[in-house]
Amino acid sequence: MEQNSRLEAASLTPGTVRPGGRTAKVRAAVLEATQEALVEGGFHGLNMDRVAARAAVGKTTVYRRWGSAAGLVADLLRDMAEQSVPAADTGSLEGDLLANARLVHHTLTDPRMGPVFRAVIAAAACDEECATALHGFYATRVAAWATCVERAADRGEVPVGTDAGEVVRAVSAPLYYRFAVSCEPLGEADAERAAAAAVTAARAGTFTGN
Repeated sequence: MEQNSRLEAASLTPGTVRPGGRTAKVRAAVLEATQEALVEGGFHGLNMDRVAARAAVGKTTVYRRWGSAAGLVADLLRDMAEQSVPAADTGSLEGDLLANARLVHHTLTDPRMGPVFRAVIAAAACDEECATALHGFYATRVAAWATCVERAADRGEVPVGTDAGEVVRAVSAPLYYRFAVSCEPLGEADAERAAAAAVTAARAGTFTGN
């Protein structure tokens, strides 16, 4: 009863607390079911009742805690940000940004995660809550990888005052363009080219704002 009470008292805003015990298991099951539903049918095929059934969780719990399909997507993005791979530290800006580009490429071309990202990007285009959550996801990831550029500046690889976040965005932007806008094939060579271009531009001072 005490565990059930804690579940019912949980915040209605997904991701505002980090649950433990039964609550953590319920959240994990629901988010796994949400991810599977996104892979199968995209955002518009995301049905709260079916997610609850697939997760073996009561519908009342799912509606009370997540509120809507957008709430499920928002919490899934928060969970993905919490579990994302740490930024690389290869000892060089070139190595770090190449690792970032390869990670983005691997994620977007993964048979499971590719459809998930395509679904959440589509959801963000039509739902403000999803858009806010997607912005938060990428803000977290950009901040994590920005440390690579900051270390490079300390080593003298790029000019002092380089905007680290913009360098990181320059790596992933062309990959996401091919993935979500032009819908062109995305290969390893594209990832390598994106990283190399970002390194060259950063070393030339393109991201200093001067």
